[in-house]
Amino acid sequence: MLALVAAACGGVSADRPRADHLLITESPSPFREVVAGPVRAVIPDSWRPHLAATPDDPRQGLVATPRPQGWSGDRPPLEGYAAMWVDGTRVGVPSDYYYLAATGPALQMITHSTSCSPTSDRVFVDHVPAFAAGDPGSPGDYVARGQGTCAVGHTSARWAYFVAAPGYGPMRQLGIPSSSLYVVVAMMPDSPRAPMMLGRMLDHTRFGGASIGQLIDAVRPSATSIPA
Repeated sequence: MLALVAAACGGVSADRPRADHLLITESPSPFREVVAGPVRAVIPDSWRPHLAATPDDPRQGLVATPRPQGWSGDRPPLEGYAAMWVDGTRVGVPSDYYYLAATGPALQMITHSTSCSPTSDRVFVDHVPAFAAGDPGSPGDYVARGQGTCAVGHTSARWAYFVAAPGYGPMRQLGIPSSSLYVVVAMMPDSPRAPMMLGRMLDHTRFGGASIGQLIDAVRPSATSIPA
């Protein structure tokens, strides 16, 4: 299961468009809205959206890049966006096991890369599951959001992410009922506008009608800040 989730961004097929499964709405702004099943996002006009996987894959969602193979391999891309969720009913492991994926391999391409550095991370809830030496009856949920920079070749890139494992916590009531993991990551070349652009992409991402802000609000009373 962990290997499946670790490949979520690195193994998607960004050169095989499935336009028949995407709903794209143009607007006068520099962004367009894209809907892929229960996932709704806004991306820059010049980026090409694709389905993240085939319909029978437990990983669902969408990927957008300005060029094919933007997410290929295990290296951080210069530009791109991915909003993924994992259908836990298709994987067949207990829901709180996704805690391990959310705190480790789900974002290893940027959080464990020697070329990338976080500038801020905020963990809103971190309940270690009982099977991993957590409290008996622990909901096994984890929710975090952060940002940072990467050196991609000779170019500096900026990134932002959101990751959540609902476990058996209150966030389970929102979003996609069958989802056991949410991952959103966006990257682009560093510039004065990059933080605003990245923030807009994350803030407008919705899973099953629930925004990232609403998912965070479900667990916000226990929010803590972790300096980078």
